[in-house]
Amino acid sequence: MTVMAEHTSQMSVDEFETIASAAPETVTLEFIDGRIGVKPVTDGDHNSIVSWLAKRCMQTRPELDLYQAQGLRGDAYRRSRARPDAVLAPEAHFAGHGEWADPDGALMVVEVTSYDSDTDRRDRHEKPAAYGQAGIPVYLLIDRDACTVTVHSRPDRRVGGYRDIRLTDFGETAILPDPVGIELDTEILKNYVR
Repeated sequence: MTVMAEHTSQMSVDEFETIASAAPETVTLEFIDGRIGVKPVTDGDHNSIVSWLAKRCMQTRPELDLYQAQGLRGDAYRRSRARPDAVLAPEAHFAGHGEWADPDGALMVVEVTSYDSDTDRRDRHEKPAAYGQAGIPVYLLIDRDACTVTVHSRPDRRVGGYRDIRLTDFGETAILPDPVGIELDTEILKNYVR
C-alpha cells in the first residue's frame, strides 16, 4: 500500500484521467491533493438527500440546475479532479463541457457524507480546500455522521478553503448565502441518517 501511495502522489492528471476513463461505470474516481480516491457507492438515503436539495433549489431558483456527478477540474489545487455529489450552476451551464469541466460559473458544490473511513479526510478537509482554491462561492456539506449542515462561503483562492463556515444542526434553517441565496429547512434530513 505504501508503494501505491507514493506513486499516486506523483501521478499526473493525464495519467489519472486515463485510469478514470477506463474504470467501470460502477466505480467513481477522483484525484484530490495528488491522490486517487474512490467515491463510495451512494445509498438510498444519500440519493434522497440530493433529490430533496434539487427540489428546493428548483423551487427557489428555477433558473439554476443542480447537476449530479459532474466532474470539475481544480487546476489551481494540485491539478485535482473532483466529482461532487452535486453542483449548482446556471441552467445548461455544463452543456458541451465533457467529463471534467472548469469550475468557473459553479455557484455551489455539495457533498453528502458517506459512511466510510475516508469521509473525514475527503469531505471535511480536502474538498473544502480544493473547492475554495477553485473559487467556488459556496460549499455545502451535509454531514450524516454529525447531523449537521456546514455552509462554507467566501472562498480563499490563495491558500484554499473558505473564510466563513456556518454550522447548522439538522432541524434548523441553513442559509446558503449569495450568489446562491436559498434558505433550507433541514428538518427532513433527520429521516436520512442511521
